[in-house]
Amino acid sequence: MGKDIRFGVSTTQVDVTWEEMVKRWRYIETLGFDSVWLADHFAWFLTPHAPWYEAWTLLAGLVTQTSRIRFGTLITVAAYRNPAFLARQALTIDHLSQGRLEIGLGAGVSGEIDPSFSMAGIEDRNTAERVAHFREVVEIVDQLLTNEVSSYKGHFFQLKDATMQPQPIQKPRPPITIAAQRPTMLRIAARYADTSSRLFWGPSNLEERVEAVRQGNVLLDEYCTEYGRDPEILRRSLLSLPEGLQTAYGSVGAFEDEMERYRDAGINEFVLPYPLSDKHLSVFEQIAADVIPKLRS
Repeated sequence: MGKDIRFGVSTTQVDVTWEEMVKRWRYIETLGFDSVWLADHFAWFLTPHAPWYEAWTLLAGLVTQTSRIRFGTLITVAAYRNPAFLARQALTIDHLSQGRLEIGLGAGVSGEIDPSFSMAGIEDRNTAERVAHFREVVEIVDQLLTNEVSSYKGHFFQLKDATMQPQPIQKPRPPITIAAQRPTMLRIAARYADTSSRLFWGPSNLEERVEAVRQGNVLLDEYCTEYGRDPEILRRSLLSLPEGLQTAYGSVGAFEDEMERYRDAGINEFVLPYPLSDKHLSVFEQIAADVIPKLRS
């Protein structure tokens, strides 16, 4: 891959106070990470009744507490939001942060897994409809953040003369990360994304997980070529959720070995979970101090 390797941290906001989240973001920035991310749900999957701050409102506050690090949502669920207002939110935060925003977008999962749908009264579409709806959201966000005036006629959305002023600080627009695992979503990522992100899950066997990542990257290359895009311009990202803490921070040596395997499979961005114990914190700090500089070189 032609792009330099990047490292980020996901800071899921379940049962975390504002003061603690500010502390975490500042700490992550001082460690030299490239990016920091929030999750976007009405409530967290595993503990839906725990305290939880809304992602985009929280972003607007947190960007004022940092100065260098890039940030975003992994991912904003398209089903939750009107895409025109989402584009306006992104435009606003791009200016608040002086051009540090990364826009993470995804189709989300079914309401059987994500309680946000029933708790917020949002329509839970089937997989085909969810992906078709997602494509329109991505097209609209891309179009509105690139042009001063846009109109759009789709199945789910119709926009007329939507004006976007001021224009984003980042040109042609803030980068878009699309969460994609399967072929249809990979096609959308190949067409519109600056980064394609996949979750650190799947087969329990490391070799099988790495091979799944490799095959996904092969498909991305093919789809980019079909759309006339250079596959090298599309960053490939791997997100490890908090449930993967034991895997991510089992030991420094195991971490380094796994990251090297994923790099060989085409990954050039790793987003790690924020450590939640002293044991994991020690490994996390050692990774930031010793392993990441080595992998960058």
